[in-house]
Amino acid sequence: MRCPYCQSEDTQVKDSRPAEDGVAIRRRRACPDCGGRFTTFERVQLRDLVVVKRSGRKVPFDRDKLARSFDIALRKRNVEPERIERAVSGIVRQLENSGESEVASDEVGLLVMEALKSLDDVAYVRYASVYRNFREAKDFQDVLGELTVEPDAE
Repeated sequence: MRCPYCQSEDTQVKDSRPAEDGVAIRRRRACPDCGGRFTTFERVQLRDLVVVKRSGRKVPFDRDKLARSFDIALRKRNVEPERIERAVSGIVRQLENSGESEVASDEVGLLVMEALKSLDDVAYVRYASVYRNFREAKDFQDVLGELTVEPDAE
């Protein structure tokens, strides 16, 4: 693992422990060249996923970008980081278990909306406003209407 400070390729693992309910390994590392310390996480990756954008462009799936989407939608909301991490890991697992190596960006967006709906209503509306490209106040009213509909009424 390359040192993020001096770019040395000779770093040493000082401590390893399970993380994220056992689905990852947290490693504390040290660089003997500059003395820098940093943390890495190791996760199982079942397959290389590619996201197909609306334009048709293909980009590698980025778990960190998915996590940033949650962070932005949940900014200043009182949601435990463990619940967010479970939601992100759940989406990644769902995509990897789908059997497809290519996934449409719309599908990822729908999975994020579904997860946010169960985490926080405000975050759900924030994300929906960007994902669905809201143009007017009525768009917000429609999404708020979705939140107030009882599941039995559908």
